[in-house]
Amino acid sequence: MQPELIIRNGTVFDGLGNPGIWADVAVYDGRIAEVGSVAGDGAREIDATGLFVTPGFIDIHSHSDFTLLVDPRAVSSVHQGVTLEVIGNCGHGCFPLVNKALAKNSIYGITGDLALDWSTPAAYLDRLEAAGPAINVLTLVPNGQLRQATVGLAERPANPDERQEMCRHLDEALDAGAFGLSTGLEYPVEMGASGEEIAELLQPIARRGLLYATHTRKRDQGALAAVEEALVTARDAGVRLQISHLLPRGGRADCEASVELVQRARDGGQDVAFDMHTRDFSLTFLHAMLPPWAMAEGLGGLAGVLSSADNRARIHAYPSIVTSGGWERVTLLDNDVAPEFARLDFNSIGQRLNMMPGDAALELLCRSANAARPLMIIRPVYDVADQDLAFGHDLCVPGSDATALCPDGPLAGSAFHGAYGWAAWFYRVYVRERALLSPAAAIHKLTGQPAAVLNLANRGVLRKGARADIAVFDPEVFADAATLWQPNQTALGMNFVLVNGALVLDHGAITKNRPGRVLRHGSGQ
Repeated sequence: MQPELIIRNGTVFDGLGNPGIWADVAVYDGRIAEVGSVAGDGAREIDATGLFVTPGFIDIHSHSDFTLLVDPRAVSSVHQGVTLEVIGNCGHGCFPLVNKALAKNSIYGITGDLALDWSTPAAYLDRLEAAGPAINVLTLVPNGQLRQATVGLAERPANPDERQEMCRHLDEALDAGAFGLSTGLEYPVEMGASGEEIAELLQPIARRGLLYATHTRKRDQGALAAVEEALVTARDAGVRLQISHLLPRGGRADCEASVELVQRARDGGQDVAFDMHTRDFSLTFLHAMLPPWAMAEGLGGLAGVLSSADNRARIHAYPSIVTSGGWERVTLLDNDVAPEFARLDFNSIGQRLNMMPGDAALELLCRSANAARPLMIIRPVYDVADQDLAFGHDLCVPGSDATALCPDGPLAGSAFHGAYGWAAWFYRVYVRERALLSPAAAIHKLTGQPAAVLNLANRGVLRKGARADIAVFDPEVFADAATLWQPNQTALGMNFVLVNGALVLDHGAITKNRPGRVLRHGSGQ
């Protein structure tokens, strides 16, 4: 049996945190055939002298649900060695689609490039599979879409009939192969979800031994109670818990206390871990400032809602993920709706429009009613010490919290901070610059550790028989090139990437291969 590919003379890391060893890696039929001194010739050979050979990186917190359908090449991901993305996070995703006008509110990266012409979880996964992604993908079930399919935009707990219908949609998604449930309890669509409602949804997750990932409530004020709620809810249900981008936005004391809560739960035997994005700012839709009732007719109906002074007052009083830090800290990103205001904070935008900042935001939302891409905002949150606290912790893995993008093609005009640089930033900063992690430890956080969270036995590791998802990179060059205002710059230093044994990056160039698989729980990975 001649190997289809042999990677020779590299420093090979197994993804389990062990030091790298000088070795060859042979690939055959989509799997790793041998690690060590490989005799004979391969049909193709790669000289990895001076390079690191690692398992492909796993993005445990992605929002590529829609963008992979539009352009499945995932160039931003491949250039960073990413071979698997977990979508359906934060309660956002592409199924079930019952009221498709409402569903758009909970899909990151959405554009007018693709009609939402599916409804069920199975239909979405089949559609994703037909798109032929370059990378592997698995999904969680997004609770925001479960609620919009049943409760709509009512800001209250689901009633018994609605909970039954949500569980029906959830079971349908799990039967189709979803790996668990995600919630985004800080977003308007899910703020009304009660603890009892989440507990009921976690019953089928527990029966199947799957994962619960949560973007917790009140991450500005009340964050500790929200983390405690997540821990108690998961513990009582008997499910594995992944707390999404754990660090709250309420300051250093809250960050430290949140990490301590998770560590204490882990020490007590609870199966819990967390992830963090690599941005030092939060990023979300501007329309996340609106309470659900204001979105009943979508952004197209917002002008009518705002004709009432009482409605305006209610919106301005609404505590949201956008406004909690004050308008002076909220910056509008580049956009096609009001490009003259891009990169300005809303105090400045308000002055230019001769309006209060909140009214200026509402004005721009009205203007964006028919825009192909929703308006996005950022606000600063973390400093270096906060990031060190998270990424230096044993239970933390990094994630993009972004969408897979391509610098050309239909997504050329799209941007999502973190997409092109998250893994490369993490390695550059924490291995080479801050030296907080060894290469083996950092690689483990990008490979074997997230694979263990997901219960994937044959991915995230370099050993005989495992799937041949492999990254080959220069450890002295691997780095991000993206910046705050130029986010669509591909990472540097990634030489080769294999997905299921096929090269998707060859000598730093994207190939035409798209060998990724849509992983479905229970069907073999």
